Amino acid sequence: MEIIYGILNSFWFQAIVKLVLGFMLAGIIGLERSSWSKPAGFRTHALVGISAVLIMLCGEYMSKIYDMDPSRIPAQLLSGIGFIGAGTILRDGFNVKGLTTAAGLLAVTCIGLSIGAGFYLGGIITTLIVYVILSYSYKISDKLDHFDILELDIKIHKDIKESLAQIEECLSNYQVEIKQIKRPKKEEKENESETIHIVGHYNKKGFKKNELLRNITSIETVEEILEEEG
Repeated sequence: MEIIYGILNSFWFQAIVKLVLGFMLAGIIGLERSSWSKPAGFRTHALVGISAVLIMLCGEYMSKIYDMDPSRIPAQLLSGIGFIGAGTILRDGFNVKGLTTAAGLLAVTCIGLSIGAGFYLGGIITTLIVYVILSYSYKISDKLDHFDILELDIKIHKDIKESLAQIEECLSNYQVEIKQIKRPKKEEKENESETIHIVGHYNKKGFKKNELLRNITSIETVEEILEEEG
């Protein structure tokens, strides 16, 4: 019995348990990200999670062998994880994508460090909370978020200023608050035509987007209108 108790409490057995548990907990969050086709999925989260556990174990091992501070190596990991998180963040016009996934990677790192330190309860509870946040928070945000971004590329020929004034009036009639109007440079203009990029902010509730686009298209000088997906 003492032999079994000694094995269960040995550093090497505890290391195996921590690595497997860290892999499983990080993998759970990774599976949720994979289900949404996010840039960092199961493999990325599982690798980051198990790496964080290993770093914590490495710090603990080196503290026993070399009598050093076991928190030094994990502290460096938290600084370095920002590089991986930055790789998942993409900027698309006024929209930024990947921030949640980057935050998830940071959470997985902290979970791995907790498991590596032997704080099992904290790691497990945090995993459950993070999973709930990632899986169900959109239901709450959808109820609270009433505004959205409208991005349009409108090709106009002749009377650019007058046409632009008509478009602005049309957007104003549909309560679209214009955030940016970008005209092409001289070398990018097509003869007498210009493609104007407009970014606006509108209230989702009761907004008639198709009707707005039809009204803009009905302006004589408007050749083409394209909506960019955010």
